[in-house]
Amino acid sequence: MDRHIRFDALHNFRDLGGHTTTDGHRVRPGRLYRTDSLSKLTQGTPDWSRFLSLGVHTVIDLRYPWEIESRGRVPDHPSFTYHNLSIEHRPYNQAALTPDVDPARYLAERYMEVAQDGTKEIRSALELVAEAAESDTPLVFHCASGKDRTGLLAALILGLLGVPEPTIIKDFTLTELAAPALLADWKAHNNGHTPTWPAFGRAPEATMRLFLTALTDRYGSVEGYVSDALSLNPASLSTTLRRRLLENNPGNPQE
Repeated sequence: MDRHIRFDALHNFRDLGGHTTTDGHRVRPGRLYRTDSLSKLTQGTPDWSRFLSLGVHTVIDLRYPWEIESRGRVPDHPSFTYHNLSIEHRPYNQAALTPDVDPARYLAERYMEVAQDGTKEIRSALELVAEAAESDTPLVFHCASGKDRTGLLAALILGLLGVPEPTIIKDFTLTELAAPALLADWKAHNNGHTPTWPAFGRAPEATMRLFLTALTDRYGSVEGYVSDALSLNPASLSTTLRRRLLENNPGNPQE
């Protein structure tokens, strides 16, 4: 299935539904969305109507407060609640990196920092995902480009749902389809300059593979991370998510 949902202003909005789990179920479409910044939406536009038509009840913004002050946030609307959970605590400037920096290893190391620094916010985000699942209402989470912070949270959610690691990695790499548009956005906000880092906006599969390997080496599994770092009950959380967000697989959909 084509997970990308077309918007004029958003380039990386996609449905986490349709992924098949190790036990043969699949993630329900139309319940979990990941995207680049919803601050790009403007009320009264076709994009805004398209977003509202998805029935989203919960928006999780993973950006820093200073990013929101600078670039704005999703417009208010009575149909959804908005939560700012800044999971990253050590800012870094990808655009200014030098060409010799290996993207996969560098980003995987930053993801581990986020996983270790942002435990309070990641815990809250997973609790909101569980609440949305229980109420059977759609939820969307995002950062700036919908790649790094968003990719980390998506990997944890898919892992708890029982989606196999190769599929989690493949979902991460779908941002590659949006990379040219994300780069164009960055240039437009930076007087046409080009990032010094050639890998800016890219999502190489080795990034997520190295991150998941590091997470497993440190905590044993995604469930071990949820238990040891987040102080949540992984069995209870996983049961809630799987009960509400999985469905029988109606065949073998194209991934």
